[in-house]
Amino acid sequence: MKKLAFLLLFSKLCLAQNDSLVISNAAWQKTDLGNKITWKSVHFKQNELFNTNQSINVLEIPLKSRKLKFGFAVADSIKKDNKTKRLLLPTSKLAINNEALAAVNAGFFDTKNGGAVDFVKINGVMTDTVRLPKAFHSMAGIVIHKNKVKIIKGSEQIGWERGLKESNVLLTGPLLRHDNILENLPKNAFNDNRHPRTCLCVTNDRKLLLITVDGRTPQAFGMTLAELTYLSKVLNCKDAVNLDGGGSTAMYIKGQPENGVVNYPCDNKLFDHAGERSVSNIFYVKRR
Repeated sequence: MKKLAFLLLFSKLCLAQNDSLVISNAAWQKTDLGNKITWKSVHFKQNELFNTNQSINVLEIPLKSRKLKFGFAVADSIKKDNKTKRLLLPTSKLAINNEALAAVNAGFFDTKNGGAVDFVKINGVMTDTVRLPKAFHSMAGIVIHKNKVKIIKGSEQIGWERGLKESNVLLTGPLLRHDNILENLPKNAFNDNRHPRTCLCVTNDRKLLLITVDGRTPQAFGMTLAELTYLSKVLNCKDAVNLDGGGSTAMYIKGQPENGVVNYPCDNKLFDHAGERSVSNIFYVKRR
């Protein structure tokens, strides 16, 4: 039994080391977007990474820049007949409306009625949200204060975020890595099944990474959260947090074809750039 356990462990370590080399040595297509922003993309064929087809996009952005501004943007709510209607818009549309250079979808939301389901505060003002009690995606968050982006670890206590003093806050999760320590991910379908994923990371060399992983098509299977965590580690992420994924996963870059959508959103069940889902909010970077 001990010999079998050792062989299984050795096999997993070998596979992990191989996946690390595959990611590091991949033929990433790199595009300089200016302002020290680099867009990297790669498509792994089956048996190359995690034994699956994978399509990955990464935006690498300096955390400190006098030329760039980070922010959250939300789709507006409107009042009609004394009722609030919460709007949803595609990531690309929200990005264009806010003159963004680049953006990804951000927090979780009510796909039927609109509106974020987690706490969002922009420039000191709390937005209209539909709060879910003790949601797994409300125990971590991203804060922006004086243009500094930070990933924070929260708690299961409802309302923990209301003590945060930062002017811009968006709850999301699960947290994947924090201070170079792997976070514990419970076993459940959301974590363990492969889906499209969106992730925000802070690296050890003070860069911000925005990552999208495509999925739900034969050309791109998507990742489990354990695989996404592993990817973030190989990409030198000190802190990493999961954003909304699935059909919401989208990355926008100004000036690119297909209305700026550079990944393969899957809401139309096709491997093209036309399958964007309308979302409640985004994380963006723009010129000051």
